Amino acid sequence: MNRHRAFTLIELLVVLAIIILLAAVLLPALSEARRRGLRTVCLSNLRQVGILFTFYAQDQGGLYPAAMDPVNADPPYWLWMGRGFRGTLEPYLGKVTEARPSILWCPADLSAKYERTSYAYSMTFYHSPAQINSIDDPNMIMDPNEALPPVGQKAENVRWPARKILSGDWSSNHRPVQPDPGWWGWTGRRTFLLADGHCGWILAEDILPANDDFPDASLTKDGTRGYDLRE
Repeated sequence: MNRHRAFTLIELLVVLAIIILLAAVLLPALSEARRRGLRTVCLSNLRQVGILFTFYAQDQGGLYPAAMDPVNADPPYWLWMGRGFRGTLEPYLGKVTEARPSILWCPADLSAKYERTSYAYSMTFYHSPAQINSIDDPNMIMDPNEALPPVGQKAENVRWPARKILSGDWSSNHRPVQPDPGWWGWTGRRTFLLADGHCGWILAEDILPANDDFPDASLTKDGTRGYDLRE
């Protein structure tokens, strides 16, 4: 007669300990893999957004978007934190093979969907270098009464395209920080699209101080004639 040997309590505890140990080892790795996957999608989004900017500029004599903000009508040109550019690029989505409406939203971004657009658009591309150098306080961006009229900038006048941020995460979506100051603070790491079309995951501390003394690509010293990334 065969007898089935039952597990002892000690053996069960050993098995449970092994499972818990494996979970402790594997879960962080799986979590990191998920974060990397989201970051890869986000960088892919931005590369396609860069193509949309290129199409737009080609149709506009080389000018970057400086259109009226479809959300904030008073004043109509107040592109709050660069979120109002969606309407200018959306007509070009069909021209990009992989493009879809969701490319304008980072999958890791859990914030409110400003015009369903996750990425900010640097003010330096819709204001002149002189205008940008006249702004040294972030509150001037937030106050519609102090907003300056748009002056579209030409792609050919971007002096350092490989070091000038065109668009990117406002929030540190892939390395969350609390509180998250966005471009107005020296913490976190964000995905960015550079004016030459390449993208990167960049630490705030690797960005030069702008006119407001923050790593703020919207107020880069000398605007499109300046640059954001350190050597």
